[in-house]
Amino acid sequence: MRALIILADPEPASIRRDAAARAAEALVDAGHQVTVRDLHAEGFRAAMNAVEREAYETDQPIRDPLVEEHAVLLGEANILVFVYPTLLSTLPAVMKGWLERVLVPGVGFVFDHRQKVRPGLNQVRRIVGISTYSERRVDVKVTHDNGRRTITRAVRMSAGLWTSATWVPLYSADEATAAQRSEFIDRCARRVARRWPPPFPGGGR
Repeated sequence: MRALIILADPEPASIRRDAAARAAEALVDAGHQVTVRDLHAEGFRAAMNAVEREAYETDQPIRDPLVEEHAVLLGEANILVFVYPTLLSTLPAVMKGWLERVLVPGVGFVFDHRQKVRPGLNQVRRIVGISTYSERRVDVKVTHDNGRRTITRAVRMSAGLWTSATWVPLYSADEATAAQRSEFIDRCARRVARRWPPPFPGGGR
């Protein structure tokens, strides 16, 4: 299967980058083809501009070559992995911008003959979210963890009912010991590479 890892991390050296690298290695070792896209390194623009907003409801909603490149990769991916720091209980701006600019009509969702919205990412079998938090787990629960909800619920709706969603968190990351950080990175690798039952009825596509 093809795996696409989307990394949103402004820090040039961080535990999240280490986790993304180990996740990529684990997926390759499991026999998957892996592509890693670093949004900050690419200079991916978070905000949809006026041209894109005007084109959003047309049959050509993507007007940026970089966004088109990401949309093609997304359309080929069977495994999606999102890696980012949770900020103010939600996604970093560039990750949210990626979702808004890439998961446009015809990519993230389509309309059937009755003009009802249907998932556009039917080939996606697994979604994995990897995130660090400054807060304790109990405090994250109080603020509802909006980033996690976006990845495991909203994005999953674009993939379909039979897509698996997995979350790998590190709470109180700023206070984590070296052993805890190492365990988190190893856990990320195990969770992305674990063998899952076929999520589609009868083994699916």
